[in-house]
Amino acid sequence: MSDAGEGLVDAEGRLQEQRDAREHERRRRGLAAGLDPERVRQVESWRLARAEKLRQLESTQHPVRREQLALAIAELDRRLAE
Repeated sequence: MSDAGEGLVDAEGRLQEQRDAREHERRRRGLAAGLDPERVRQVESWRLARAEKLRQLESTQHPVRREQLALAIAELDRRLAE
């Protein structure tokens, strides 16, 4: 009989391999397209930050905080447009 924990360890290992493969493929595509890997990382960071600010904006009721979030989103949009 197999140990119940082995299945979990195997599944986690497979998931990590898939994550690594996706990350490798994403980096390979960026390098093949002649893109600066640091710039690609920065743009991805801005996209994630924008998504988080939008999520916060949707759940915030305070008008001053909503204005701050709107300004932050506008700044991220400006950077992404460059």
